[in-house]
Amino acid sequence: MLNMLETVWCAVNRVTRNGIELDRGECISSFLALKGVTINAAYQHSEEKNKGTIESGKIADFVILDRNPLKVPPLEIKNIKVLETIKEDVY
Repeated sequence: MLNMLETVWCAVNRVTRNGIELDRGECISSFLALKGVTINAAYQHSEEKNKGTIESGKIADFVILDRNPLKVPPLEIKNIKVLETIKEDVY
């Protein structure tokens, strides 16, 4: 199963899950990496009208985390724990 926090960690730190360092000049912010696995991913699949952001009437797939990925040091992102998953709830 794909781990989105690991995907964000790789994009922010430019290190593969196997520890191979990539071009550090291509690191992106945690904010942009989170957009990549939320609203931008929904757009890529033509689902932005129903998914990707938490809005009234949209399908709400989201997680509750033990720490804020925008506030932890970049190398800590992959250690954030998922406390709860909410899937296909409609608000």
